[in-house]
Amino acid sequence: MPESAWKLLFYTISWSYGIYLLFFTDYPFFYDPPSVFYGWQKGMDVPTDIAIAYLMQCSFYGHSIYATAYMDTWRKDSVVMLLHHVVALTLIACSYAFRYHNVGILVLFLHDVNDIQLEFTKLNVYFKHRGGVYHRLNDVLSNIGCLTFTVSWFWFRLYWFPLKVLYATCYSSLQLVPNIPFYFFFNALLLVLTLMNIYWFLYIVLFVAKVLMGQMQEVNDVREYDVEDSKKPATGKKREAGLQLPNALKEGMHLRNGLVKDKRL
Repeated sequence: MPESAWKLLFYTISWSYGIYLLFFTDYPFFYDPPSVFYGWQKGMDVPTDIAIAYLMQCSFYGHSIYATAYMDTWRKDSVVMLLHHVVALTLIACSYAFRYHNVGILVLFLHDVNDIQLEFTKLNVYFKHRGGVYHRLNDVLSNIGCLTFTVSWFWFRLYWFPLKVLYATCYSSLQLVPNIPFYFFFNALLLVLTLMNIYWFLYIVLFVAKVLMGQMQEVNDVREYDVEDSKKPATGKKREAGLQLPNALKEGMHLRNGLVKDKRL
């Protein structure tokens, strides 16, 4: 729950700031994607408002690489998630260094919205059974969140992303800036990002199929391991993050607690 709450907070702030940049300033990137390359020059100045967005995103994904490996719950797609964070951090850092920041703002806007809905849905999944009581409101909100998440994932990441971002970077960039540097490098990373979006969409399709076939009665994260799996020995599998105490120290703590109880008696 704390993991999802933190991500929900960050993505809500970052996406809200993206809305401000794309719809409440003079940047025409969303309605006119090729404009991300208008007037492009090597070493051009990065506007302060865009630089702030880059600072937030770069620090978040730098932290996320460590968090996914050592702090967050290990899931079936955690390896792909690590790859995603590495690709995202590389794109963010390099696009800033080589002044492709206009494209970056559009990419971040099209991706952050889905993470808001994902973490909101997961929080309601965790909250609907708490204190041994079923909470119908959280169940309804999780179902609504799942529906909007599925639709928006396809619309933002599998429709708008190729239509706006890949069109601008693969085609418009060569028309507006002939011999643009790092053309294949950045487009290769964006295509890897697209493949990962398709990979995760398969999880969504799997979930919907299970619901339609009656194999799943409520919203759950199909990426997470079953409770039975977590009880098996952790051979060849990453353990969840946490402090592992030596057996001798555990026995000493139990002995000390017993002595304290004896003194109280």
